[in-house]
Amino acid sequence: MASASTVATRISKRVAIAVAPFIVLALVWQIASFGLPRYLVPSLVDVFWRTTDILTDWTQFRSALATAGRIMAGMIGAFVIGVALAFVMERSRAADKFLGPTLNFFQGIPALSWVVFAIIWFKGVETRILFIMIITTLPAFTFQILGALRGMSKDLLEMTLSFRPSRWKMFKVMILPSILPDILTAWRVNLGNASRVVVVAELVGATGGVGYELLQQQQLFDMAGALAWTLQLVIFVLVTQKIISGIETWAFKYRAQSERAL
Repeated sequence: MASASTVATRISKRVAIAVAPFIVLALVWQIASFGLPRYLVPSLVDVFWRTTDILTDWTQFRSALATAGRIMAGMIGAFVIGVALAFVMERSRAADKFLGPTLNFFQGIPALSWVVFAIIWFKGVETRILFIMIITTLPAFTFQILGALRGMSKDLLEMTLSFRPSRWKMFKVMILPSILPDILTAWRVNLGNASRVVVVAELVGATGGVGYELLQQQQLFDMAGALAWTLQLVIFVLVTQKIISGIETWAFKYRAQSERAL
């Protein structure tokens, strides 16, 4: 058994290694800000205070929350549809042959093209953004869940069926634990994609949100403001990733117990 001090030392080293790149990047940026114009490379102090202003001013913070809400609404919609499509494709070869190439085709269309399509097809701004968020994240959700369904152990599946479980029991005991790791991975991957796509979607027609605010900062040549608004999106992604990690730890805590039992 390692002593408490040894464990603390190992944790400190891991934290230092993880934080070191960001510290170096911050130092380089701060040094560059001394010799370059503020509108190109603002001081990190200015960025910090602009970030604080956004977090403490409800009018500005509401724009950040609007973007977060759009991301979650789009991802939830894409996830629900993706689950349904994945189960249909798993059960029907004809559906798989039709939907697979269709989703691959959709996946190849750039996000900016979907923005143009949405502007032509839909009138409401929120409807446009919701459509863009769903259509850009749907293929990844569908293929990830479909892969998880097809990757389930056939032997374990047959053994479970031998007990004649109800549909709900089968889903709870066999299917959900098997596909949940891939579902959480899909959420992690799509979260990063969605955070980039939503900014593009909000640049056209939105009257609030991080994308809209970034456009305002660009028109004012306010680099500190642009960085501060970008950090709002980064903070949201990091917090959401932490929540997903917490769900994963809670859902699979039995694995650690099983390993200790061995």
